[in-house]
Amino acid sequence: MPSKANNKNNSSQTERGLRELRSLIIAGHWPAGSKLREVPLAQSLNVSRTPLRSALLKLEQEGLVERAGAGYTVRSFSIEDAYVAIELRGVIEGTAARMAAEKPTQQQDLTSIKEVLVKIDAVIHNDAIDGYAELNDVFHQQLAELAGNDLLKNEIERASLLPFAAPSAFSSSKDDRSRFKTSLIVGQQHHHGLVQAIERGEGARADALAREHAQLGKANIEVAYQEHVGNIRRVPQLALITAELNT
Repeated sequence: MPSKANNKNNSSQTERGLRELRSLIIAGHWPAGSKLREVPLAQSLNVSRTPLRSALLKLEQEGLVERAGAGYTVRSFSIEDAYVAIELRGVIEGTAARMAAEKPTQQQDLTSIKEVLVKIDAVIHNDAIDGYAELNDVFHQQLAELAGNDLLKNEIERASLLPFAAPSAFSSSKDDRSRFKTSLIVGQQHHHGLVQAIERGEGARADALAREHAQLGKANIEVAYQEHVGNIRRVPQLALITAELNT
């Protein structure tokens, strides 16, 4: 019978393997259709095969890998899949923003997210594009928390695990600095509008702004996909897109 210590170690390895595998796949480390071989994967991630299989099963449930015989391959996506993933996150975040606006919110409840807004303002003002992605992710995490509903928060987190759907999935583009800077400015205007709408109790406006904000991600991927071959190196997620539309 396995000891509690062994169970705890397996669980820890599964979580670590899951995080690392998910990050590698979403970052386009393997092209779509790549076969994930257990032995070399377990060795490279420094986990045993049982926790690795558990991590792969979880990734299958998340839609990032699919079974191929006795093993798994990296799932392929169409550009339409990417658009739907972004739309889905926008709808769920819109619901969270509306709920946050419609619940009794004390001023201090918005202090943390307003502090993040100030930091993002400074990043944009100082033209420090590389500092944006992490703060943007924090903003969206705090936005999800403001709704005060764990189920909704978990659904937003799950939707953001889909390739291309995370808030900062296509937020960095040193080769297209001018267009990206404009995208940041517009996105930050949305951020300020969202917090303002929540503070004023304007649920419908908060919902609409969150959905509109998600469209920036769609615009970014459209630009990247138009130059698909040249952009794979700087936007590696595109390695997961193998078809223009679902058939």
